Amino acid sequence: MAAIGVAVLLLAACSGSGGTSSALQNATAPCPRIAILADAADLTRFHPGGGQDLTAMELNASLSGFQAKCDYAPRQAGLDVTLTPNFNAERGPAAQGRTSQFPYMVAVVDNENHILSRATYNMQVEFPPNVSRTRSEGEELSIRIPGQPQAAAQRRILLGFVLSPDELALNRRRGPR
Repeated sequence: MAAIGVAVLLLAACSGSGGTSSALQNATAPCPRIAILADAADLTRFHPGGGQDLTAMELNASLSGFQAKCDYAPRQAGLDVTLTPNFNAERGPAAQGRTSQFPYMVAVVDNENHILSRATYNMQVEFPPNVSRTRSEGEELSIRIPGQPQAAAQRRILLGFVLSPDELALNRRRGPR
């Protein structure tokens, strides 16, 4: 009796319109692994020529997390990943003005860490009067990973700040926070 029930479900899954089965439309899509690069998770900016102490700091920011959702791309074109990064930012004593802007990147890599695609975005944070720390949500990003969904799910998505050589060296010296 159970075999008949399974056969009925399989036949029902094959029906539908537009070439997409109703089972596929209602299925949860697999997600690729998404991670924040440890070396690029923080950004500390100093006033040019001011050294690297607290009094010369203009901005200290970190990628604090993200929300992600995965769906099947139309016509079996791969996976569509919707990603929203989260940031913490602190306005330093040397900051000029109440807004700061900083670049971050999102890359799709394969199992051998070859970059398949990379995009850079700018995040702008505004500090209200008498507030030196803020949490912000970045823009919602749409990333299509082409290929068969199971193969696309084997890719990885990496997030990090776009850093100067000095900023990267500072992160590596102090280690993960």
